[in-house]
Amino acid sequence: MKVPILILGGGLAGLTAAIHLSKMGHEITVVEKSEYPKHKVCGEYISNEVVDYFNWLGLQHVLAQSHPIHNFRLEIDESNVSEVKLPLGGFGISRYSLDDLLYQKAKEQGCQFIHEAVVSVKFIDDLFHIILTSGLEIETPIAIGSFGKRSTIDVHLQRDFIQKKAHWLAVKAHYEGLFSDNLVGLYPFQGGYCGVSKVEQNRLNICYIVQTDVFKKYKNISDFTENVLFENKGLKKIMSESKSVFEMPLTISQISFDDKKAVENHVLMIGDAAGLIHPLCGNGMAMAIHSAKIVSELVHKSLNNQTFSRGTLEQDYQKIWNTTFKNRLNTGKMLSKLLLNPSLTKVSLKTVAKIPLLFKYIIKKTHGNPITISIS
Repeated sequence: MKVPILILGGGLAGLTAAIHLSKMGHEITVVEKSEYPKHKVCGEYISNEVVDYFNWLGLQHVLAQSHPIHNFRLEIDESNVSEVKLPLGGFGISRYSLDDLLYQKAKEQGCQFIHEAVVSVKFIDDLFHIILTSGLEIETPIAIGSFGKRSTIDVHLQRDFIQKKAHWLAVKAHYEGLFSDNLVGLYPFQGGYCGVSKVEQNRLNICYIVQTDVFKKYKNISDFTENVLFENKGLKKIMSESKSVFEMPLTISQISFDDKKAVENHVLMIGDAAGLIHPLCGNGMAMAIHSAKIVSELVHKSLNNQTFSRGTLEQDYQKIWNTTFKNRLNTGKMLSKLLLNPSLTKVSLKTVAKIPLLFKYIIKKTHGNPITISIS
């Protein structure tokens, strides 16, 4: 089976790229092992920097179903609380709803979906040869990687980060409870931090990330919640007065924030497959969407040229990706180092909480400007 463009992974970035490229007239095939809709471990907050781009893609209905968010709150303890207005604002929407809405839009535009896992990825004679679990082999000149934080495809491609030990895990659930409508909150605790905000249906998304070594000291999620999460009194109040609508929280382990390459073995990486920013920065979903826009424009431009140059396409994408996202990732790493050093964490966070201008500056360093549309 031969296809002109193959997207490996149908998450947020992959679906966005599928919609963009199909809108430009390209035939798109997406390989995604899971069916839709499906919950995912995610902060489920998106910066408004994507709004103009979503409107151009014809995703106004997605924005209409989301929950607007204007303010950011950092709460360490009762005496160290700071709340600031977000420079651009944002919106909350669950991955359960968002990914399904994008999937339906992509199908409307003629994108083909194959719900299987990838067994092998090889690049031979200027073509990708991808083998799926059914034995189906797909050949394509262009492969876009959108397979998330950590995947067996990373193993197939022998990526450097996959060989190293990852030190983080994350837990997420939706709740019914009381929380400010237009607010996203960050609640630090020993070894990690928790984000709280509203999504559609007025539900709370409570998602936290923690160092694996800290979590392993406790028997289970309940034990960890009582002994660690509830040390943050603000978070304890929210969770104690809320009721989970999930039978069990969702978890994901082996989360790595090590450097990745935006182009690996000729695969153009987007979303978390290209680089993962610490969730405390609150910008991972917008970055995934933006990376899909960048790769889509470059692929479209490259295919419209009479002489296709893979080298130029890869160099241009790596350069633009670095220019757009590298500083945000570095800021995220700097902030995360504070969390890895208990003696500095509380002092540093208290300083940030007490100086709103510093707080706003850090937010701006981890967020981008509104995404501009430059289609040719």
